[in-house]
Amino acid sequence: MVIISHRGYWKVETERNSHFAFERSFSSGFGIETDIRDFNGILVISHDIPNERSMSVKALFEFYNNFRTQLVIAINIKSDGLQSKLKELLHQYKIDNYFVFDMSAADGLSYLKHGFKFFTRQSEYENKPSFYDDAQGVWLDEFHRHWINEKIIKKHLKNGKKICIVSPELHGRSYLEEWNDYKKIIAKSGIADIMICTDYPAEAKEFFNG
Repeated sequence: MVIISHRGYWKVETERNSHFAFERSFSSGFGIETDIRDFNGILVISHDIPNERSMSVKALFEFYNNFRTQLVIAINIKSDGLQSKLKELLHQYKIDNYFVFDMSAADGLSYLKHGFKFFTRQSEYENKPSFYDDAQGVWLDEFHRHWINEKIIKKHLKNGKKICIVSPELHGRSYLEEWNDYKKIIAKSGIADIMICTDYPAEAKEFFNG
């Protein structure tokens, strides 16, 4: 299982999407999921409304390159119209192991036209993922109930899609029962590079890969 730390590997909530959380994640061998918006014409890291203290995407990419790593960066698109600036930064810093996701449907068309690597989402509310044929992967999200099963995983893998599972604790639910199911599915499929986005990356590493 490939572990992605949700908003970085944070120990307290104030560290989310911070330099400290990203450093801890990369140092531990985990990819990251993070949120980007624009603030005064600059792309910044922020889940909620940004301010002048928000870390810039440029600073994150510089920091990532200093680690000389190829860990995945999952980029949650929080605002429309960021394509040109983001494409420029990805090219400038030679960021290749990334994907964007969670943009609006209309905005997603522009990401498709600009040639971004993107994941579409499937959930109990989105049974038919948008832009499925063109997506590199599927963001599997269980908002209120456990519906991911072996059949669904195999279908996406057969169609050449990468998979990232959203761990249930991101939605305030218990997670160990689902983790056990995911582990069984992975063991049956024999696919080692399925991803999971979690608030507990160290625990996930021990559980799935220990």
